[in-house]
Amino acid sequence: MNEPVYNFGAGPAMLPAAVLEQVQGELLDWQGRGISVMEMSHRSADYMQIIAEAEQDLRDLMHIPANYKVLFLQGGATLQFAMVPLNLLRGHARASYVQTGIWSEKALQEARRFAEVEIAASNADRQARLVPPQSEWRVSQDTAYVHIAGNETIGGVEFDFIPDLGDVPLVSDASSHILSRPVDVSRFGLIYAGAQKNIGPAGLTLVIVREDLLGHAPTNTPTMLDYAVQAKEGSMHNTPPTFAIYVAGLVFKWLKNNGGLQAMAERNQRKAALLYQAIDASGGFYSNPVEARNRSWMNVPFFLKEAGMNGAFLQEAEARHLLQLKGHRLLGGMRASIYNAMPEAGVQALVDFMRDFARQHG
Repeated sequence: MNEPVYNFGAGPAMLPAAVLEQVQGELLDWQGRGISVMEMSHRSADYMQIIAEAEQDLRDLMHIPANYKVLFLQGGATLQFAMVPLNLLRGHARASYVQTGIWSEKALQEARRFAEVEIAASNADRQARLVPPQSEWRVSQDTAYVHIAGNETIGGVEFDFIPDLGDVPLVSDASSHILSRPVDVSRFGLIYAGAQKNIGPAGLTLVIVREDLLGHAPTNTPTMLDYAVQAKEGSMHNTPPTFAIYVAGLVFKWLKNNGGLQAMAERNQRKAALLYQAIDASGGFYSNPVEARNRSWMNVPFFLKEAGMNGAFLQEAEARHLLQLKGHRLLGGMRASIYNAMPEAGVQALVDFMRDFARQHG
C-alpha cells in the first residue's frame, strides 16, 4: 500500500514503524543465534541480557529511583485492580479511590472484594468531564493508599497535577499515558500500566513499586500475585511474557534514540493541540465535553453533531486509511488515540479529513 495507514486504536495500539521493522528483521534469527526470541529460554544468557537492558532503559527514561522495583508481569492492568489491595493494604481496613471515569470505577469495584473503599473524590455528578481538584478530596487518615487513574482511556479525562498526599502512598493506573512525558516517579508509591498502548504488545503489564511497600501481602495471597515474590525472582517466578518484553525493550530504545520523554512530551502536546483546535473550531460539528485543563493528550473522544452521521464518518475515514476511530461502546461517538507512535503527520491527516467531512456534511 503506497499511502500511509494511521491506526488510532486505543489498544492494542500502533507501534513505531522502526520497531516493527527491527522485529521483522530479527524474527527468525535474533542476532545470529539462529532462533527467534519467541523460542529462547527465558533463563538463557541471551534473554537475561534482553530483559536487563529493557529494565535499565526504562529506568533511564523515567529516572526511576534506586529504591523502586520494576516488574514485568502478566494479566493486564485489570489484574492490578486486585493485586494493589492485596499487597498494599498492609493491615489497613480501608483504601481510597478517586473516581474519574470507567477504569477508576472498575478498579474501586474490584478493591471492594478486599477492603472498605472510600471514594475520596468523584466527578460522576459532573458527567465525568474533569478531575476534581485536590481541595475537594476527603481522604481518611487511616487509609492504606489513594488510587487514581492518571488518564481515563475511554472518557479522555487526564490528571493535570500529581496529588500531594503526605505519607499516604499514591497509586496510579498509568496504562494509557505512561512514557508520554516526564514524570516524578518518587511522588508515587506504585505505578502500573498495561503495555498495549504506549509500551508494546498486549500480554505485558509493567509495575513500578517502592521497595518499602513490598512484603506485606497476607499469607494466603496467591504466590503469583505477591509483588515481593515477583521482585525477588526478577519477574521470573514463572515464564514471563518474553516476546512482549523484548518488543517493549525495543520501544524503550526507540524512545531514547528520539530524544527521550521530554521530546515525546513536546511532540504529544503539539499533536493534542492540533486535534482539539480542529474540534473546537468546527462550529459545533464536532465536540469534546472534557474541561480544557483535563483533556487527555493520548485519548481524544469526540462526537459529531448528529450521531446518524457516525457510520459515514467511519467509512470515509477508513477510505482515507484512518483506522479504528470508533468510540468505546460505553461512550459512543469517536475516539482518536494518539500515543507516542502516532506521528504528527497522522494527526494532521485526521484533522484534514475531519474538515473535509464537515464541509461536505455540515
